[in-house]
Amino acid sequence: MSTIAFLGIGMHGHVNPTLPVVAELVRRGHEVTYHTSPAFREEIEATGATVYLYPGGDQPFPDPPTPVSWMESLASAAVQLLPPVLTDLRRVRPDLIVHDSACLWGAVAARELGVPAASSFTTFALGRHVPSPTRGSWDLLTMAAAQPRSVRGYLRARWALHRRFDARGLPLLDLANIRQPLNLVYTSRAFQPAVDGFDQSYRFVGPSIGARPADPSFPADRLRDPVLFASLGTVFNAAPRLLRGLATALAPLGGTVVVATGQTDPEALGPLPANVLARRFVPQPEVLAHAALFVTHGGMNSVNEALYAGVPLLVVPQGADQPMVARRIVELGAGLSMRTQDVAKGSAHTLARQLLHDPRFRTAAGSLRIAQREAGGYRRAADELERYLRVTGSPGPGEPAPSVRHGEAE
Repeated sequence: MSTIAFLGIGMHGHVNPTLPVVAELVRRGHEVTYHTSPAFREEIEATGATVYLYPGGDQPFPDPPTPVSWMESLASAAVQLLPPVLTDLRRVRPDLIVHDSACLWGAVAARELGVPAASSFTTFALGRHVPSPTRGSWDLLTMAAAQPRSVRGYLRARWALHRRFDARGLPLLDLANIRQPLNLVYTSRAFQPAVDGFDQSYRFVGPSIGARPADPSFPADRLRDPVLFASLGTVFNAAPRLLRGLATALAPLGGTVVVATGQTDPEALGPLPANVLARRFVPQPEVLAHAALFVTHGGMNSVNEALYAGVPLLVVPQGADQPMVARRIVELGAGLSMRTQDVAKGSAHTLARQLLHDPRFRTAAGSLRIAQREAGGYRRAADELERYLRVTGSPGPGEPAPSVRHGEAE
C-alpha cells in the first residue's frame, strides 16, 4: 500500500469533495495524510487520515475574493507554509501528493521532493475555452490597476518563492489552474463545458458524495411536499434582506421552504411565513433528496449535489466561478439564473413557479442526474489515483517527478 498526502485550500468548497476520496483510500489500506487548516481537522480525522495542521491558524483568504486578491493570498500562503509543510512531508515520505488546483504550495512541494503529483479541480476544468478567473486577460489587468497593493504583494511573494524553492514550470499568473499529469475533476463530462478540448490527463470523475453524519437536530419529519430549498453558501455573507426575500418569494409555492442562512443569524430575517424553516446549516444532501427546487448561489459543490439528486435549480450567482456555473445550468436546460438585485422585484417567485410547472427542467436535471452518477464519484477518483501510482512508481528523494502538463488538447 502507498502513502498519499493531500494538501488543500482551507475552504469548504475545496475540502468537501476530497473527503469521500480520502475515506475510500483509507478503506483500501493506504496511509493518507492531509495538510489543512484547523477548522477542518475534525471532519478530516473522521475519514481515517492523519491530519497535519498549517501553522498560524486558519488561512485568511479574502472574503469575498477577487482574482487579484486571490492570487496574492495564494502566493503569500505558499511562501509562509512551504517550510513547515516540507518538514512534515520529509517525515511522511509520500508516494503521491494530491493538491488542490489552486494550492501552489502543494505543487511546489511535489517538485521540491521529487514526488508525483495529481491536481484536484473542485470547479470545472479550466482552459482555453473555459477561462480561469486568474488567467492573463484584459479583465485581470484592469482589476490589477485598481488593486496596486495586492499586485505588489503578489510580486513580492512570487519573487520570494522563486528565490527559495523550485517553482519552475508553474503558472506565472493562473494560480487557480495548476495542472498535473493527472487532474481529477469532480463533475461529469456531460456537465463540463467544452469537454472535448481537454486531453486524457483530465479525469471527470463526477460529484464526490459520500455518507455524512446524520444531523438529529434537523426536523426532517416537518418537511412537506413540495420542498423548496434555498442556500447561498458559506463564503459570501448573504444579507438578511436577500434571504428574507427568497423565503417570502418561495413560501406561496411550497409545502415547506428550507432556507440555509450560513453566516447570517436566522433571527435577523425577522418573522417568516409559517411554512419556512430557516437554519444556519442544514444537511444539504438529505434536503435535496426531498426537494422539488433548489435556489443556490451556484457554488460547484452545491450544484453537483443538486444534479446528483436530479433537482432543477434557480441560480443567484454571488461571485467567483458562480456566473460560469449558472450559464452552464441554463445552457443545459436544468434551471434558470437571475441577478441578486432582482430578488426584491418579484423575479424569484416568477422563475421558481416556472421551474416547478415546466416539466422540461426536471427532465433535463434528470438526464444530468444519470450522467453525474455514472461518472463514478469518489470510488472512480480513488481508482484513478491508484492507477496513477502504478504508472508513476515511487521516485526516491531527489529524483524528478513526472512533468507538469499545462496544455489542453489541440
